[in-house]
Amino acid sequence: MSETVRTQLRVRASELVGRNWLNTGGKSLDLEALRGKIVLLDFWTFCCINCLHVLDELRPLEEKYADVLVTVGVHSPKFEHEADPVALAAAVERYDIHHPVLDDPELDTWKAYTARAWPTLVVIDPEGYIVAHLSGEGHADGLAVLIPELIAEHEVKGTLHRGSGPYVAPEATSGTLRFPGKALFLPAGRGTSDAGTPDAGSWLVTDTGHHRLVELGTDFQTVLRTYGSGTKGYADGPAADVDSVTPTAQFNDPQGLVLLPEDVAAKAGYDVVIADSVNHRLRGLSLTDGTATTLAGNGVQRLLETGPARVDEDAAGFTGQLSGHPLEVSLSSPWDVVWSTKLNAVVVAMAGTHQIFSLDPLTGAVAIVAGNGLEGLLDGPAHEAWFAQPSGLAEDADGNVWVADSETSALRKLVIDDAGTVSVETAVGKGLFDFGFRDGDSSEARLQHPLGVTVLPDGSVAIADTYNGAVRRYDPAAGKVSTLARGLSEPSDVIVNHTQAAGSEPLLVVVEANKHQLVYVPIPKEAQQVDEGASQTHRPKSPVAPGLLELTVRFSAPTGQKLDDRWGDPTQLKISSTPPELLVAGGGTSVGLLRTLELASGIPEGVLHITARAAACDGPESEDGEIPDHAACHLYQQDWGIPVLLTDDGDTELVLDLRGMD
Repeated sequence: MSETVRTQLRVRASELVGRNWLNTGGKSLDLEALRGKIVLLDFWTFCCINCLHVLDELRPLEEKYADVLVTVGVHSPKFEHEADPVALAAAVERYDIHHPVLDDPELDTWKAYTARAWPTLVVIDPEGYIVAHLSGEGHADGLAVLIPELIAEHEVKGTLHRGSGPYVAPEATSGTLRFPGKALFLPAGRGTSDAGTPDAGSWLVTDTGHHRLVELGTDFQTVLRTYGSGTKGYADGPAADVDSVTPTAQFNDPQGLVLLPEDVAAKAGYDVVIADSVNHRLRGLSLTDGTATTLAGNGVQRLLETGPARVDEDAAGFTGQLSGHPLEVSLSSPWDVVWSTKLNAVVVAMAGTHQIFSLDPLTGAVAIVAGNGLEGLLDGPAHEAWFAQPSGLAEDADGNVWVADSETSALRKLVIDDAGTVSVETAVGKGLFDFGFRDGDSSEARLQHPLGVTVLPDGSVAIADTYNGAVRRYDPAAGKVSTLARGLSEPSDVIVNHTQAAGSEPLLVVVEANKHQLVYVPIPKEAQQVDEGASQTHRPKSPVAPGLLELTVRFSAPTGQKLDDRWGDPTQLKISSTPPELLVAGGGTSVGLLRTLELASGIPEGVLHITARAAACDGPESEDGEIPDHAACHLYQQDWGIPVLLTDDGDTELVLDLRGMD
């Protein structure tokens, strides 16, 4: 953008207002203190997988431009639990955030910058003016172009100040485990046979914060073996000290684990499948020789496309086997894995794309089992269903797979028939912005961001209700929800205890992430009935008028990129509403980033679900303006859930920024 245009549109950035600051050594910051730096505001909430992706996207930029760029994380919570300052401090440590974080529990700064989605990025120049407003993921390449442009401009003007930023590292947590994610029981004979494993078996834990796996004895204290070097990264090879070989394998925030059936493991050559979340890969681990291998994933997050990026309805609704070699397939934050007897494959909770995948250990084939990639809660045939960050999986006696769908605070189920056809049902949960702590009839019960699930011997389902700090129970026969335990610190997984003696008190094993431990939790003979109410995410509702609403999504390709129009319009809008009758006309999928909607009268409020996509490729480099062959292409996408309040004097226009440049 030229200096003339930028001067005409200069908008002064609003002050940063919140409850507290983290990662500053106790010091409060304001924009005046940051004057002379390029400031990147990252509006995030720690439940959000897209926000976690952006944290990783920004790390190379923060390192490269450490003397001129200051990232400020503005934590504007979605869930009630995320407004807890202790929970926020733990999340800042857990995700290795190396920049200042503003605690914005009342969304004051969120509202001042008119943020409408998590994540949102706002770029402020060294003079304190807004120059870009970006939504969603995938903006690192554009920022890598914009930041040098701002550096050059403000060095000439003398308004750029180089030097260290305000980040102050907090004291790190120490201990055997650090923010453990998931756990897996290893029966006797399949664990570490040469390290004193008791006949009762052992427990394999993803020690997520240490980027490794730890095998513990049944006392949860005795460390039998560790897998992985403990250094964040990606490498196959020796993962354990077997025969005095130094472990060199690396993981990056590993999460879910599944033990393959013995006959399958013998043929596949490995025993355990690991959801290596930040590496965007599925890994295999041999418990015999301690070797880690990559099973699927090329390490490129699935949001970003290589080659021509075409955003059409077929791509949005595709369900089936993915083409290409398993190591060439792009995945996105696999979070949990379970063995499906009916599909004869590993089922994968692909949190980053809001879908359920599968992996065949014998052929390596990767397929989409359910979910079309849109974020929300919608049941029905597998290819039409919507999920929102599925994070926990468990198979029941009938071969169906239960899903902890975290962002909808829901318990979902994949119903799999004998032919392998899948449909999706919701047992507990209402929508993307509905949560709470309420037992009783499943239609009225509420959870809060559950991450784990297991099936109890009686066929009921235990849920790690993470942000309520509880273990809940759903009884499918009665359609009722109850509470088994409370007072836990962000339980991220729950597993039936396989080590107890016959006739002893039944126990569950719970991974208590924020206390960095595994604990035994008794199953009470009579569960509690809790009703602390149902809630909705506290975010501003946009006042809009019934009738025609003109929707505009702003997108400007970064310098050096061009919209990929080789196969027609490379932009797309997909729109629906809750309740469905709110949207009289203008719903569905079509190309373009402009749409006229018609909203019904007589409906007081609702939510507009808007997905925008735009495909751009590097180039043009030739005089004719054509995109070069083999140019790297990028898919920009954002899902908005816009709460609206219908009023006669409301707005008749709605403007959203996918990549808006001021």
